[in-house]
Amino acid sequence: MGNIHFILQGKGGVGKSLVANLLFQYLRKRSIDVIGIDTDPVNSTLAGYKELSVSAINIMDGADIDHCKFDELMNIALDCPAESHVIIDNGASSFIPLCSYLIENNALQTLFDTGQQPLLHTVVTGGQAILDTTAGLATLATTFSSVPLVVWLNRYFGDIAIGNLPFEEFTVYRAHKNNIASIIQIPHRKHSTFTKDLDALYARKETFEAAINSSLPIMTRQRLIMYWRDVQAEIDKAQLI
Repeated sequence: MGNIHFILQGKGGVGKSLVANLLFQYLRKRSIDVIGIDTDPVNSTLAGYKELSVSAINIMDGADIDHCKFDELMNIALDCPAESHVIIDNGASSFIPLCSYLIENNALQTLFDTGQQPLLHTVVTGGQAILDTTAGLATLATTFSSVPLVVWLNRYFGDIAIGNLPFEEFTVYRAHKNNIASIIQIPHRKHSTFTKDLDALYARKETFEAAINSSLPIMTRQRLIMYWRDVQAEIDKAQLI
């Protein structure tokens, strides 16, 4: 059985490509065969990581899905070998069209029927986007109620809380917790040190392995080692492999 990971969220700039990137590196670190596909027609961030050999497939034709490109995407997922993983990073602009097309073509059920395991990953952030990202989560949980959901909590923009309530007490979580297979906390560190190093790493589109084995200053590399270790520990808890 192959594992098909769709990274979906209707709000832009919240860390979808970061999630795809971290998941790709995590799987590759464990010597697992990974196929990466970047379908974002606006910002092909994941495809920019040359070390990851990600393919870019623009599935949009104007404001609608290009059915030929969609079929190409599905063929890759359907042909995924057993024990392999496909990571599909999708942009905010194509969130609604892609979800509609997945429903219209009964695509996720087709994956199930051919022995593949689809999983939907979404991001919930703190700060101003908290309501938009929880709305995106609700849309996925309602639309694809039979497909396991993995929720990534990204505190880069602020604490993930409404009033004094943590995520596990949000209405959206309580309503759909049976659909949520796991929650992954993206580690959050001090902006003045760790975040500066991480932002520079992501801007260079460099993997943790490459940066850690580079000529960067030793304390920069040490912080990246610590952060990457914590990321892997968080993903371990989700038992995605």
